[in-house]
Amino acid sequence: MTRVWKWNRPVTVREVLEDLQKERSIAYTTVMTVLDNLHQKGWVRRQAEGRAYRYEAVSTRAAYAAALMNEAWSQSDNAAAALVAFFGMMSEEQRQALTDAVRVARLPETGEQRRPAEQAGSPEQAASSEQSPPVEPSAENPAAGEDPRGR
Repeated sequence: MTRVWKWNRPVTVREVLEDLQKERSIAYTTVMTVLDNLHQKGWVRRQAEGRAYRYEAVSTRAAYAAALMNEAWSQSDNAAAALVAFFGMMSEEQRQALTDAVRVARLPETGEQRRPAEQAGSPEQAASSEQSPPVEPSAENPAAGEDPRGR
């Protein structure tokens, strides 16, 4: 999924293979099998292109991370204590990102209108982070919130 998210566009098995082979030796069939498994689990959609497929992520990496955090948090018997422990592990940069996210999430509730510059934060933040909201499971996207590794 990291490679599919990295390009943020439909990719072929060959493109993923060539990118992975820069770091290690891997077989074409291995990459093809993994992408097919991700498709069967609903994490990627595919479009036929000649005799091959182009694969595209169904949800963003940010939505996936949010789903993992939500799942882990929901398994705690003391949600407040889990959050306090989690916040204690955060770096100053992560705490600032959290503060910014809470501020952005609260704005619609107060009736304030966000300007485009406020939605993304600074240009550096907009360029370095994904701004998509978490994806909820639906008939079109049944795997939203699931681990693409099948866990």
